[in-house]
Amino acid sequence: MLKRFKTILLCLLLLGLGACTEQKSSGKLQKVGLLVPETVNDQVWGTKGFKGMLKIQSKFNVEVFYKEDMNSEAVVRRAIEEFDQKGVNLIFGHGAEYAEYFNKISKDFPKIHFVSFNGDAKNTNTTSLNFKAHAMGFFGGMVAAHMSNNHKVGVLAAYEWQPEIEGFYQGALAENKDTNVSIEYVGNWDDETKALQLVDHMLQNGVDVVYPAGDGYNVPVIERVKEKGLFVIGYVSEQSDLGESTVLTSTIQQVDKLYEKVADQYNKGELKSGNLSFDFKDNVISLGKYSPLVKKDFIEKMNKHIEEYKESGKLPK
Repeated sequence: MLKRFKTILLCLLLLGLGACTEQKSSGKLQKVGLLVPETVNDQVWGTKGFKGMLKIQSKFNVEVFYKEDMNSEAVVRRAIEEFDQKGVNLIFGHGAEYAEYFNKISKDFPKIHFVSFNGDAKNTNTTSLNFKAHAMGFFGGMVAAHMSNNHKVGVLAAYEWQPEIEGFYQGALAENKDTNVSIEYVGNWDDETKALQLVDHMLQNGVDVVYPAGDGYNVPVIERVKEKGLFVIGYVSEQSDLGESTVLTSTIQQVDKLYEKVADQYNKGELKSGNLSFDFKDNVISLGKYSPLVKKDFIEKMNKHIEEYKESGKLPK
């Protein structure tokens, strides 16, 4: 796919709302760039990054740019050079792979601050953002176990390192110690074919609630589970629109809010280098809308657990 360089003209989208009449930011922030490994039109991870740029453009009235298909060090470096020529001084790399690229490249661009996801930022002008996803998975596991008629739930993970997987397992057992938790690994964020094969196997073995923890394949998996009249816990995005009788709730990572928060910190000169972690208490992780099938007293119990976790950092036992 041809590499594309684009300016987000948010003024065209927000005419009449007053966003384009704001004064230009008087802080450090000048222009912002986004690099995504594939596309901003995937309706999940890439789209969340794009929405983050829209929030930044709206709040700070600065130009924002994005580049798609940024999947090698060479193309990333060329993109950064283009951003630099345009006066960009804050760049978001929308994935774990960018931490390594930025650690190598950032030394050559000391006036730019580089932000990546779920990596290890090593230089003074690099930051890695990390969602503390264990609790997110834990609460999703509680809902799954509570709603499972067969006491069999399944996790369809992309990789073993995902902290939400262990969280889901622990949460399911915390809600019902007799729950059987099946875990399968796709080995890729986007292998839809393998994901569907694995979920078919799960369903054949009696799993009636599935957690498809991969944003490249979770939508087709949800559709497959819906065909069987069974249930899912949505992943990363609010996915109740895929079927309120199928999606019991969603574990949401609000990337767009986090990007706005980080841009605000940078604008104020408060953005720290190194690895930063964010959780429920930072209001960038949440559970989504509950299915009408989930009883109100259980929802109230879950809301109480989450509030207690925000205050104490302790999960239910």
